[in-house]
Amino acid sequence: MSARADVLSRVRAAIAGGGDGAGQPIPRDYRTRTDDGVETFVDRLRDYGAGTRRVRAAELDDAVRAALKAQGARRIVGPAGLPEAWFSDVEPLADDPPLDAHTLDGADGVITTCAVAIAQTGTIVLDGSSGMGRRALTLVPDYHVCVVAETRIASSVPEALARLEPLRPLTFVSGPSATVDIEMVRVQGVHGPRRLEVLIVDV
Repeated sequence: MSARADVLSRVRAAIAGGGDGAGQPIPRDYRTRTDDGVETFVDRLRDYGAGTRRVRAAELDDAVRAALKAQGARRIVGPAGLPEAWFSDVEPLADDPPLDAHTLDGADGVITTCAVAIAQTGTIVLDGSSGMGRRALTLVPDYHVCVVAETRIASSVPEALARLEPLRPLTFVSGPSATVDIEMVRVQGVHGPRRLEVLIVDV
């Protein structure tokens, strides 16, 4: 039998429920965890051009307010479920009733938490639950402050996916929004915020 015929035979058997075509189950014992942790996560974020800061839980309220002040942000979108203390120095824009695109575009920024963060890729995952809100809230404003508890950081993509509910509206954020045109000129802010700031909380 030729190699091509052998491969096709195995494919047909697998589709028909015959394992790998040789009567053996397909092994799926690939590695799901790595040694990557908070330091790797911070390094990846910096590579992407995101601002990062590690803070203690007791310092978080002050750190959020300081981040907004440093950016000169005054009108801030806040999904339901966030502490009021984060908005004490700004004008909060609650998404109830839902804010329209014009209002979101006129906001100075948005604050969220995250469902999971991935150390290996420097990715933040939002799932639309409390503290994150609907997807538009983090795609339209130009500035995004994301509060990430260390306990939310998974080492790898497989580990992160295992923690997520696949039926929720998942948004994966790897640094500030950026794209490159045909002349290889990097442009930020095309598909989301130009500025991303991540506060990593030691809880």
